[in-house]
Amino acid sequence: MAQRDRLLDQRLERTDLLAWLREDDPARLAELWAAADETRRRNVGDEVHLRGLIEISNFCVRACGYCGLRAGNREVERYRMSADEIFACAHEAEAYGWGTVVMQSGEDYGLKTEWIAGIVRRIKAETGLAVTLSLGERPDEDLAVWREAGADRYLLRFETSDEELYRLIHPDLPGRVSDRFRILAKLRDLGYEPGSGVMIGIPGQTYESVAADIDTFRGLDLDMIGIGPYIAHPVTPLGDHTWSRPVAEGEQIPSDELTVYKAVALTRLACPESNIPSTTALATINKVDGRELGLQRGANIVMPNLTPPEYREKYEIYPDKACVNETAEMCRGCLSGRIETIGRTVGTGPGGRRRSGQA
Repeated sequence: MAQRDRLLDQRLERTDLLAWLREDDPARLAELWAAADETRRRNVGDEVHLRGLIEISNFCVRACGYCGLRAGNREVERYRMSADEIFACAHEAEAYGWGTVVMQSGEDYGLKTEWIAGIVRRIKAETGLAVTLSLGERPDEDLAVWREAGADRYLLRFETSDEELYRLIHPDLPGRVSDRFRILAKLRDLGYEPGSGVMIGIPGQTYESVAADIDTFRGLDLDMIGIGPYIAHPVTPLGDHTWSRPVAEGEQIPSDELTVYKAVALTRLACPESNIPSTTALATINKVDGRELGLQRGANIVMPNLTPPEYREKYEIYPDKACVNETAEMCRGCLSGRIETIGRTVGTGPGGRRRSGQA
């Protein structure tokens, strides 16, 4: 208990983050979980907000080294949802009492700027939902149009703050250098609530790198921070081990469940007011109680899937995703029950970031 109280009161420096990422003593880790859970309770409360995910397209121009949607994957069957299908999902979210829809896709320039803007306007006009977009590295002009149309949030993971590793796993497009930190700053300037995040356990990713990621979160002032295990699709350069970056013995950080929980808990302590999801990827590597354990170790958001069943299995960023064969109605009942079993309640309203001094 004394250790938990120290964690609640101290600012974690880079050396502290690194030490905790390497910690394997169950008793000490129990204190970390307790401190993260208490910090979550104090700053964002006991409500778990559900943000309904709509995977609107699996087209992508990128060649990311781990993602099954990458442009070079000829095995995936591509799709784009229609506007009416997206509206139906949004109304379903509203009927369930969820406060946000998240429109996600690959970086698909077939999704025209004004078409997305029209969908955002209609969702905002017909529902009380917050709208989050996660459509990749679109030009500033697109981001401005969508913000003006009413989009509330934008998610863009920087995946790793290690620039050399980032360049390996996320090649630039011809004539366009990827700079996600610049885009995140632009999103803030445009009035979005920006969200970002990282993967844990990328081949070539070190403990020091992940400690730097958590330190980076602190400086970005993010609305939402997603942290999940690295899971590569087998038909990608990382999945079939074509790409790699060697690191010193003992420095490769694992992609296991325990390490993800450590990163979630430390991020909660470093960024007490941010929304942190217990991710689908975490639920994929532990389908029994991965989501619940994430929620008990600092997380306060879950993103149930609203994507129509005929599209879900085609949005295969990685294989064997959790809940891919469940309908949104099934997800709703299951998640509500899981949340109640750990003494938490399903949140109402948009569930935006609650800053210090806000009710």
